[in-house]
Amino acid sequence: MDMRPSPRQQELVNIAYKLAVERFAPRAAKYDREAAFPAEDYADLRASGLLALCVPEEHGGLGAGFETYCLVAEQLARGNASTALTFNMHSLSMLMMAAPIRELGLSPEVHRRHQDLSARRFRQVVEEGVFYAQPHSEPVESGSADQLDVGGRRFGTRAQRVNGGYLVNGRKFFVSSAGVADYYATPALLQADGPWETRTLYLAIPRGAPGVEFVGEWDPMGLRATVSRDMNLKDVWVPADAEILPPGVFGQLYQRHPHLFIGFSATFLGLMQAAYDFTIDYLTGQMPATSAQPGASPAGGDAVAEMLFTLEATRALYYRAISEEQLDPPVESTQRARAAHVQVQRSVVSLTGEAIRVCGGRATLKRYPLERYYRDARAAAVMRPWTQEVAVQQAGETALAKAGSDASAG
Repeated sequence: MDMRPSPRQQELVNIAYKLAVERFAPRAAKYDREAAFPAEDYADLRASGLLALCVPEEHGGLGAGFETYCLVAEQLARGNASTALTFNMHSLSMLMMAAPIRELGLSPEVHRRHQDLSARRFRQVVEEGVFYAQPHSEPVESGSADQLDVGGRRFGTRAQRVNGGYLVNGRKFFVSSAGVADYYATPALLQADGPWETRTLYLAIPRGAPGVEFVGEWDPMGLRATVSRDMNLKDVWVPADAEILPPGVFGQLYQRHPHLFIGFSATFLGLMQAAYDFTIDYLTGQMPATSAQPGASPAGGDAVAEMLFTLEATRALYYRAISEEQLDPPVESTQRARAAHVQVQRSVVSLTGEAIRVCGGRATLKRYPLERYYRDARAAAVMRPWTQEVAVQQAGETALAKAGSDASAG
């Protein structure tokens, strides 16, 4: 099995790495300190063409699929994890628009309309530098009958058909790129009869639409430059052509395309690499303003070796998982995706913590990025829809159910 990037993938990886190291990293501390959105990073993403990474080539983009996106995002995170994470949400919106949704049983007319609307949105990204956020998180409303079967998530945001469009009401939590993205790819449930899957909507809500309000403080421990404030939607009207996906498709993708949930793990894999690189540079005296002498590691080379083993094992599993991305994957692939996701979540915390232990207390000074890496890493386990607890629970239940099914069949 050859898991090396293709020549085209390597070309894009190189572009992302150069941006991360030369542009993002030098200003990451400022954005972290101020808890401010990395606007300059996005200017660089536009100038480099990476904002259109997942826009199909026929629409002027770079045509990257899910696997290539993950490889690129991993590199971007080496410069600024917050930038990479918000870029994930934009890129995932593009990937969902470009997904092979014809296989979901759409009529030719509905599919053709979706292609026309997507072409217009792709053109805006390529020509105008438009970027998307994804306000998916909401407070869990106990007792609600409308529940997506992904970590018990419920969507309380509702949409009502009115005046050739939709009237949207709801509240979103932890909306990354709050107040700065051009559009917010917003899940909502249509107020109508029928199962929730058929009533899911995915709407492009403009930042400045009447009734949209971004509220609340933003002073978290980590990923501070994501600027993930709350978003209130009060009688927000959008036209029918604000549909990013045809009605019902979002619900199907949520259930039938699970690999989309592990895209943001690429950010934390890149964060692991950044922490490992810092450790090597710090211990060998290559980091500016350090007093370390080459070979003078307080914890010895064995600890660095263990960090390397953790990094490479995690990367190998994650790369295997993203290579299997498809609609309706076999159970084994979904289980491997969960395993890779949790492995990244656990390993990024342990590796950044070990980096602090190996480098010593001086390395935690604010002049160095290591303490930021550690703070950013802590968010990995609590990000939905596959939090660490949810992914572990689903993997265990699936394994036992499959074993029971196999035993019955035998």
